[in-house]
Amino acid sequence: MQIVITGGSGLIGEALCSSLVKDDHEVIVVSRHPERATGLPPEACVQHWDASLAGNADAIVNLAGENIAGGRWTGKRKERIRQSRIEVGQALTQAVASARHRPEVIIQASGVGYYGPSNNIVTEQTPPGHDFLARLAVEWEASTSEVEHLGVRRAIIRTGVVLSRKGGALPRLLLPYRFFVGGPLGGGRQWFPWIHMADEVAAIRFLIDNEAAQGPFNLTAPNPVANHEFSRIAGRRLKRPTFATTPAFLLRLFFGEMATVLLDGQRAVPQRLLELGYKFRFTEVDSALQDLLCS
Repeated sequence: MQIVITGGSGLIGEALCSSLVKDDHEVIVVSRHPERATGLPPEACVQHWDASLAGNADAIVNLAGENIAGGRWTGKRKERIRQSRIEVGQALTQAVASARHRPEVIIQASGVGYYGPSNNIVTEQTPPGHDFLARLAVEWEASTSEVEHLGVRRAIIRTGVVLSRKGGALPRLLLPYRFFVGGPLGGGRQWFPWIHMADEVAAIRFLIDNEAAQGPFNLTAPNPVANHEFSRIAGRRLKRPTFATTPAFLLRLFFGEMATVLLDGQRAVPQRLLELGYKFRFTEVDSALQDLLCS
């Protein structure tokens, strides 16, 4: 298959690209800065967006979007975060509409922030929340919705916190433990909807290949944990204490509104992915951390 990945030079995109080329798929990675895409396998083609790509691809994975955790959420930055997602989705939709040969499937990125902060179990049927991340996810998903009317199958991946030793949230979360000051964030009762990178990549590939996969899917492990439980397990795996709680007011002081990423969570479960038959490699955070930290 020829598979186009927008935003493919990011953490998830790099892992997905590496997995695909190992199975001899032709992968084209779309990046705003191709010259900076240094972590991709040599078999992948890296280039700027070209509308003609939509006419040759068998599948498109749309991961493009500015990092939400890259700095304080000023009004200007929130708009950049939004536009980086919406503009790519709209351009992709226009390209598909103009193409003679349309892709069989589009995988549209989103996040469990769609549901807003929640301590209740949330599935794909749960309605969206009302905060910035929820509104962002709703717009992000809607940016490519028109392709369904063009006969293209579309699966939406509402991803949780992806655990990877190569980057993303995990190294940042574990850094305090290495200095013996690790522990829960805020009250520690917020839910932590995690997923191992191996399952993130495998689930995306499962949705590409499965013709019955359409609509939203939570890409989170079946067993989310509260932040204090994640802290306890991480401390045990690193052989570090977990007594140094970081007060919520301090996080809000440093990060402003963006502190919601650390202090709020969703008890998201992958109901539709499990119903479709996907088998998780890592269902418990303990085994996931063991694999990432001890292997």
